[in-house]
Amino acid sequence: MKLANPIGIIVDSLRLPLKEALAKAKDMGGDGVQIYAVHGEMDPANLTSSKRKELKDYIESLGLEISALCGDLGGHGFQDKEQNPAKIEKSKRILDLALDLGTNIITTHIGIVPDEHNEVYEEMHRACNELGEYATSMGAYFAIETGPETAAHLKSFLETLSSKGVSVNFDPANMVMVTGDDPVQGVYTLRDYIVHTHVKDGIRHQATDPRNIYGALGYEPMDHKKIAQMVTAGQFFEEVPLGQGKVDFDAYFKVLVDIGYKGYLTIEREVGTNPEADIIQAVQFIKKYKA
Repeated sequence: MKLANPIGIIVDSLRLPLKEALAKAKDMGGDGVQIYAVHGEMDPANLTSSKRKELKDYIESLGLEISALCGDLGGHGFQDKEQNPAKIEKSKRILDLALDLGTNIITTHIGIVPDEHNEVYEEMHRACNELGEYATSMGAYFAIETGPETAAHLKSFLETLSSKGVSVNFDPANMVMVTGDDPVQGVYTLRDYIVHTHVKDGIRHQATDPRNIYGALGYEPMDHKKIAQMVTAGQFFEEVPLGQGKVDFDAYFKVLVDIGYKGYLTIEREVGTNPEADIIQAVQFIKKYKA
């Protein structure tokens, strides 16, 4: 088994100014980058056409490309029908920005898909249909990040949508840490929808309702403050450097090859005191499978 996939780096993980982070990502061995495009200088509203061209030209001058933009708008995803009109509109503008910058993938969280077909489920379904149809019309994808629900449940939701404009950003660590789902089987389950992946590792310390981690419209745990403290302290799960957690990367990378996935393996490091060192280690970790 030999990986041929390009390596991406989420530049926001470096905690540096954007252009400095982009140059650093190239120096670290990245083939591409993922950038958050929700607030600040990367908010679509703050990027004129000339600024978009300038940024695209700079990224290309480094010999990089954009693997995806991150368009996660937070909150409860697309569960709230009162907030959805504004969120859907902004998501579309982020996708327009992505296309201007040379990528057709936006990664996002849509909120936990409910088990029952209740009002929240129907609102999420309506919002995702609208987003999916817009993405499809542009030859693009909104890629849902795995983790809040099992792969089987996510697939059952995706299969009800009118297009594959809403697909999957596969994150194996989220599955290990939150639902306890098997990432290898998850890849097989979601193989027809995977358009982007994150490379991250983690350990699950104890099971908990995923709503305690991601939240959900109308859901309030008995002691929200205590739950938040436990999440921050790592009592439920812990994100760790690649190879130090419970993701079986030998099996995980093999299954990506088996299904013919040729897209990006994008490194995400959301915690830690020295993310730069952790990302350098992650690049070298992946390159062992490419040698």
